[in-house]
Amino acid sequence: MDVLQLDVSGRPQAWITAREAATLYASDAVAWTLGVTCQILRGGIQRTTGLQSRIEVHPIVAVRGAIPSRAWRLTPALSNPKLFVRDRYVCAYCGGHFAFDDLTREHIVPVSRGGVDSWMNCITACRSCNGQKGNRMPEEAHMSLLFLPYVPSLHEDMILRGRRILADQMEFLLASVPRSSRLHA
Repeated sequence: MDVLQLDVSGRPQAWITAREAATLYASDAVAWTLGVTCQILRGGIQRTTGLQSRIEVHPIVAVRGAIPSRAWRLTPALSNPKLFVRDRYVCAYCGGHFAFDDLTREHIVPVSRGGVDSWMNCITACRSCNGQKGNRMPEEAHMSLLFLPYVPSLHEDMILRGRRILADQMEFLLASVPRSSRLHA
């Protein structure tokens, strides 16, 4: 189970482990939390009280003193797993739903013809459609896109990273994802 780390303004910074979150709690670096306690970490017995120490870890923690994230200004890194999730494992040409191993990264404007490897030039395609299109433009191959590519926001990127996301975390992230995003589908 990973914890969503935010800066104090609420911008996602990273996915961290529960142990890393416990270190933040212990060093008084947590400004605020969201969600129901998702894990309780237990420590040693205190000599003075005889009680076992424990830290309740929440699924979302905002870190005090953290440098505000500039990641929201940057374009998220493109990878096949994130691309396929963005496109919901659907081929942009035939509309079929496929397993990960049956999909490819398709460049709308082929790299051999000056196309770049970017979110706005890449879509998910099944192997058959990708092979049929080849290094042609979609119009030349008489293939039309069923949906358009887009650059994911920082909140979408945190979802696309393929982690097991708890309901509290998903609710928080989706609240800042544009309604037009395919992640709402």
